[in-house]
Formats: sequence, C-alpha cells, structure tokens
Amino acid sequence: MEQVPDSPYMTTAELAALLRTTPGAVRIMRHRGIGPRGFRRGRNVLYLRTTVAAWLKAKEAGDRLGQRAAA
Repeated sequence: MEQVPDSPYMTTAELAALLRTTPGAVRIMRHRGIGPRGFRRGRNVLYLRTTVAAWLKAKEAGDRLGQRAAA
C-alpha cells in the first residue's frame, strides 16, 4: 500500500515508522488494546492522524519519569 500525500489516515507501516518499531509490534499493540485506535478498511488497518497524535500526547502526559526528567 503506497502512502497518499496529505491523507488524514496512516497505515500500520507508517505508524510503525513514526513509533520506530515494526508493523508486527503495532499489530500486537492493537490486538492487546494498548495502541491508538484504528479501523479496518478491507484487509488494512488505518489510523486517523489526529487520533494517533492524541494517543501520543496522552502517553507523554502519563510518563512520570519523563516529566521528572524535563523539570
């Protein structure tokens, strides 16, 4: 699946690249319910970019050690 410029959606591979992990790890996160919310489109899973950004922001806010280091 090729990347669509200016698309509001991300593929599993694009999300994996953003998180610096593998697509398999993203699939496991989705299966366990600990990743950002996505939806199936045919055989692919798509993630809304705004949902991913909100999920990352929540993960950052919940990281107490990271907050201490920034202070």
